[in-house]
Amino acid sequence: MADSTISYEEIQKSAQKVFDVMAPRISAEEMTLLKKAYEFAYDAHREQKRKSGEPYIIHPIAVAMIAADELKLDLHSVMCAFLHDVVEDTPHTKEEIAELFGDDVAFLVDVVTKKKKESYTASKQVDNFKQLLDSLHYDIRALLVKLADRLHNMRTLASMRPDKQMKIAGETDYFYAPLANRLGLFDIKTDLENLAFKYRCGLEYEDITRDLEKDQEENRERLEFFVKQIDSILAGCGIEGKAEVFYRRPYSIWRKMKAGNVDFRHVENRYYIRVTFKLPEDPSLTDEQMELKEKSLCLRIYSKLTDSFKERPQSFYNQIDQAKENAYKCIQLQLLSDGGIWEDVQICSERMVAISKLGCMAELHEGNNVASWMKRFKMVLEDMASNTIEGDYMDSIVSTLYYDDIMVFTPSGRPVTLPKGASVLDFAFELDPAQGIHAKYARINGRLASVKTILKRGDCIELGTSPAVMVEADWLDCVQTYNAKRSIHKILKDRAMDEPVSRCPFCQPIPGGDIIGYREDNGNITIHRRSCHRIIELASQAGDRIMNVEFKEDPDVHYPVTVSLRAVDRDHLLMDIIEKISSKLNLSISSLTTRSEDGIVDCSITFLVHSVTELVSSLQSLYEIEGVDEVKGEGIR
Repeated sequence: MADSTISYEEIQKSAQKVFDVMAPRISAEEMTLLKKAYEFAYDAHREQKRKSGEPYIIHPIAVAMIAADELKLDLHSVMCAFLHDVVEDTPHTKEEIAELFGDDVAFLVDVVTKKKKESYTASKQVDNFKQLLDSLHYDIRALLVKLADRLHNMRTLASMRPDKQMKIAGETDYFYAPLANRLGLFDIKTDLENLAFKYRCGLEYEDITRDLEKDQEENRERLEFFVKQIDSILAGCGIEGKAEVFYRRPYSIWRKMKAGNVDFRHVENRYYIRVTFKLPEDPSLTDEQMELKEKSLCLRIYSKLTDSFKERPQSFYNQIDQAKENAYKCIQLQLLSDGGIWEDVQICSERMVAISKLGCMAELHEGNNVASWMKRFKMVLEDMASNTIEGDYMDSIVSTLYYDDIMVFTPSGRPVTLPKGASVLDFAFELDPAQGIHAKYARINGRLASVKTILKRGDCIELGTSPAVMVEADWLDCVQTYNAKRSIHKILKDRAMDEPVSRCPFCQPIPGGDIIGYREDNGNITIHRRSCHRIIELASQAGDRIMNVEFKEDPDVHYPVTVSLRAVDRDHLLMDIIEKISSKLNLSISSLTTRSEDGIVDCSITFLVHSVTELVSSLQSLYEIEGVDEVKGEGIR
């Protein structure tokens, strides 16, 4: 817990840092107004404390600092950051704010103020999300202040109860991080994702953090030598620049592990080397001329590096002409270091990096018109609103914030627009829910395929159905569209057994892992793994139903788990695996499949355990078998 005896002088020093950041951007009269907003907030929150025991005013100051320094927002936005909790948490009103600081500041404060109602359209959380998104039709600044507020709350979440941590982390992961991504605020999105991951799945976060620290230490000497080689090349060309190693954050590594179905040791691209250079400022150059000059130097550096290092074939990617949505531009490629490892290298200017951190605000600060970006995003929100069925609002938001669509076709040539990453099931439910319910197979461009197959732009799909086919719980993991999710949810809910406590059918938690409970509409409790996509969604929409639960190990209850194992083939390998599980670990094997190719064996083994502890122990024991290189199991945490 933080020290609750923070002095007035320390508080004033924190506020002064905000004033110092804003000083170069505002006039003396505006500074007086900014300080007046701070003093008003200080007086309003004078008697209040945070959960940590700190004076409450520390929070508005921190939010103002994020708004001023990290987001580079304007005067009224930073004033709003100071005042953002005044109307919600004190007797002061919006009208007072308007009278003292003007209508614009009052509008911003009103948008970020949670409205108290006797009843909510969906839930308190969802209504607050709607209120924020509605403000985009008028102004983006309130949303950015709210992101600053959320970022500081996440940075200080340790003082909250575990159930509150899960609620706040869940809605952060589900709504605020994707929103920051859509706004192009990459650094803030990354911070929000990692903090949410830390408080949702603490054990996995700690495991990956330790693995990253170990990996950095093991590779430090080799990477330092590689960086020095690049720096030497730059200096030899007379280029003012440097190379730095950046390790990816735990959440990014975790996503790569899940996407590639690999353990930490087999995750590629755990880090990258960024080569940055600085160009002298030249006010006479237009933005286009500056970008052309930067691109030219990027390509020159690329040429010099490939003179000294082997370039991996087909690894070159020009991300200057095809920039990411967060505006990050660079030249990407892979170079072979002296250690015999293909290293990911990004070449860019310092200006390119700075612009990418500002995201949507970069256009504004570069003197360009941000209206075009706002227009595109508003169209997305309007489309979402017009196609959202009651109860599906948050599903619509999540699908839309990472919005990118593809067009596919029926055999008759009828076009169907789907989100990128949609499956045959999405296609089926979009055509007709009755067909989706009984979808059995598909022919994609004439070839037989599973209904879970991810579609690509231009695919032609012929759907096969059967009355015998029924909706399965794992279908929810394979769909993106509102229609598919709504239909599948309804069918599964109608089928649900009336039990007071049950395990989530999607994540299948077992005792000993990171778990959390959720109270259903009928009062029953469902136990979820904290990494379960369903509980993250529920925490975002009905966080008050999240609760701490115990899921104790029962010696009479076993849970099936499936482990994937890869090893170098040899005589008696399969016998050693069976003996290890059955005889030495005394676990019951229910199924085992094996495939050998080119001296490498892949096994999938399903056996019964009592708890996560027993599962982890079994994985460690399997690593002891001669020739075994990789072991991974679902449901460890």
